[in-house]
Amino acid sequence: MFWRVLFIVLSLAILSFASGLTLDYYRFLKTPVSISGPTATLDIPRGTSLRALSLDLGRRGILDRPYYFVALAYLDGQEGAIKAGEYALTPDMTPQALLERITSGKVIEYSLTIVEGWTFRQALEALDAQGTLDGAPLSGLPEADLMERLGRPGQHPEGRFFPDTYRFPRHAERLDLLQRSLNRMDRILEEEWRKRQDDLPISTPYEALILASIIEKETAVAAERPRIGGVFVRRLRKGMRLQTDPTVIYGLGERFDGNLTRSHLRESTPYNTYVISGLPPTPIALPGREAIRAALQPESGESLYFVAKGDGTHVFSRTLGEHNRAVRRYILEQP
Repeated sequence: MFWRVLFIVLSLAILSFASGLTLDYYRFLKTPVSISGPTATLDIPRGTSLRALSLDLGRRGILDRPYYFVALAYLDGQEGAIKAGEYALTPDMTPQALLERITSGKVIEYSLTIVEGWTFRQALEALDAQGTLDGAPLSGLPEADLMERLGRPGQHPEGRFFPDTYRFPRHAERLDLLQRSLNRMDRILEEEWRKRQDDLPISTPYEALILASIIEKETAVAAERPRIGGVFVRRLRKGMRLQTDPTVIYGLGERFDGNLTRSHLRESTPYNTYVISGLPPTPIALPGREAIRAALQPESGESLYFVAKGDGTHVFSRTLGEHNRAVRRYILEQP
């Protein structure tokens, strides 16, 4: 009799415990995470296990029953599906929603804009300044070593990276982002090269990239780019020197202090298009798609010269006489 009563008592105790445990588990499922403020971030390093993550969530007070979170992941078949990254948490997020978030890979994304017309060095400095990216700084690396790491040994880096806004998660590698920019420029240059006009005085996509970089530096007004491209293409066809200030400035490098002088225009550098004929040896900046298109689909016309008006736009001239009059008016400020 005693053993029978003991069995009944133990059975009832087990059932009561199991019932209480079940109710407690369902309360856990319905209780939102505990965070201070409207949002919080959860950064999960690579290689973090479910158990380690659950214990960390418990220590931080985000979950009050971390062992239930482990059970939830196993019951959902997601115990091995946690993805590293940085996730946004909100006060209304239940443990189920939290599990779905960290197994979905929907991480917080950051952005970096590489600006059209920047030099390669400026792009590297922006990458190094982005604190959410991982990896060693790139600015101090020799350009030849950097291009070899990107799988382009022997190539000059200037102009080969597409200026755009790139999105990425925390802990993305700087070199990987630079590789994306390089690959994107390859695709866009190939697309635009296939649509180029016939009989252009440039014979390779790289020459188009060089010309596009000059167009990019000459104007920030999108509507003017095809027209400026037309001037340069006509000058190249006629064997005229390009005579464009941005190439001179690029050739001066760090010596340029913002004041372009007549002696600079006479100085012999590989980039001084007042001295050399044809294109400089490399691009002088990172051109955008519109500048590349302007180099490959230039606007027709007869103008061979242009001069800045001081408001960001230019005056175009067909003859040297017209050009000189425009220079006197807009540069020398003479009537």
